[in-house]
Amino acid sequence: MQIIKQIGNIDLLKREKTLFLCSKRTPVQLYKHVFQWTDSLSTDDCIACFNSTEMEAEVLKALLVNKIPTVLFVMNRFVDENNIQITQALQENRMLIVVLKREEPSGKGQTPRLRNECVLSLCQHVVCGYVNKNGSVFSLLAGREGIKNLIDDNVVLLAAEPDSSRERWTVARDKILLRMYYADMGIHAIHKQLHCSYSAIYTRIRSITLPEEVLKGREFEDYVLGLFNLHDDSGFVLKEWQGDKILGDICPENNRHPDFVFDYHGIAIAVECKWREKLLPNLDQDLFSPDKLTVYQQFSAERNMPVFIVLGVGGEPSNPDLLYNIPISKIPSVLSHTKSIVEFLRPSTESIFRISDFIPKDGSKRQKAYTMEEKRYKYPNAYQLWTKEDDDMLLQLSASGKSVGELCKIFGRNHGAISSRIRKLNKY
Repeated sequence: MQIIKQIGNIDLLKREKTLFLCSKRTPVQLYKHVFQWTDSLSTDDCIACFNSTEMEAEVLKALLVNKIPTVLFVMNRFVDENNIQITQALQENRMLIVVLKREEPSGKGQTPRLRNECVLSLCQHVVCGYVNKNGSVFSLLAGREGIKNLIDDNVVLLAAEPDSSRERWTVARDKILLRMYYADMGIHAIHKQLHCSYSAIYTRIRSITLPEEVLKGREFEDYVLGLFNLHDDSGFVLKEWQGDKILGDICPENNRHPDFVFDYHGIAIAVECKWREKLLPNLDQDLFSPDKLTVYQQFSAERNMPVFIVLGVGGEPSNPDLLYNIPISKIPSVLSHTKSIVEFLRPSTESIFRISDFIPKDGSKRQKAYTMEEKRYKYPNAYQLWTKEDDDMLLQLSASGKSVGELCKIFGRNHGAISSRIRKLNKY
């Protein structure tokens, strides 16, 4: 598996490292046993981890709050750019983010195992949190020596936490919780500050912040919006963004409208965003109910613009495994099985939207952007968003006399992308 980008202190990759692994859906009652381990670490340690499950995300936050040198491995691109703890750790030179290339666009198949084996080869020690004996982590580590398990069967059987329903939440405690929550400090730091059970903290966060489903919907909207590349002269202009507003059972009529309306040089299109953990068999009930479809059809007719459903499936709302782009005009055919939803699967979840994804130039069938995958064989970072770190390095290397050809090799992008980015940055 190929490393395509490194952000932060690259010297951490040379240090002796311990990889933290755990299975998905770690019971909250077991968190305390994992956090006892994170609290035992010092700045002499260096921990490698992922950020793809809830437990991994919380361990990452605990490591950063405790200022433990950390190497974070992500697939294809780093998406948590606004995390306060990560930003501070990078500034203080105690973190490295390693971006690995996802060989399979869907992220399934052998990708997770190849990722784990690649990172295992870079680490000298392994510490496991909760390991499901029917899961992939258990089979990955089977037969390996020197594995430290923080949780055994006896711990699972005895695990218990106080009844969270009896916790009393005052305004002062809520203020502390929200301040720490939005500072990305994680559930363990909140637990130590407020002396509450982990389950009580989770329950309170859900009750006083955005509901989880609403939050996931907003995360996916942000993800889809990023694929329109509005800051990079893509031609798309965002004209409308319908944020869901509701008070009790009262909500405005436009809550039922598509999430986005874009203009592309006088061509208007509307986009509705939906994310699901998995596709259910009854698409007509879960995604495309008759009343919702009727609303979208009426909107399309009244506004004289096509409406598309951009559907993310699997992974996380901010980084789905699969991405579909479905015209509402084709949904009846999908529901009647005369067309398959697979026909509308994008070849990559990372490729930037083009107007041809919505309005074919020649009036024929919607074009599929398979050429993007071909370009990435030669240019690994083709179509990826530019980060501030990329921009700063590009300007520095360009000013030092590097040719465009040399910059293409360094940044994994083609001649046109490098030249246009330099022109854009020199305008400011």
